Amino acid sequence: MNELPIIQKTYDLIKWYVPILNRLPQNHKFMLGNRIITGLYDLLDALIIAKYAVDKLEQLQSLNSKLDILRQLK
Repeated sequence: MNELPIIQKTYDLIKWYVPILNRLPQNHKFMLGNRIITGLYDLLDALIIAKYAVDKLEQLQSLNSKLDILRQLK
């Protein structure tokens, strides 16, 4: 099944970024690393939900704020 490009790109980002986060020092991996990984999976979940939502704009506006939070964690 062909996914929307944004969903596929987010999935590819997770596959690329999780191994990098797993190499963080242990004191950072469990706090910062887990928070970023959870945020990325939450973003992917929300994108899939928005794909089927009737009111896509509202869903995408909510995603925008989640994405801004992830940007600050980098």
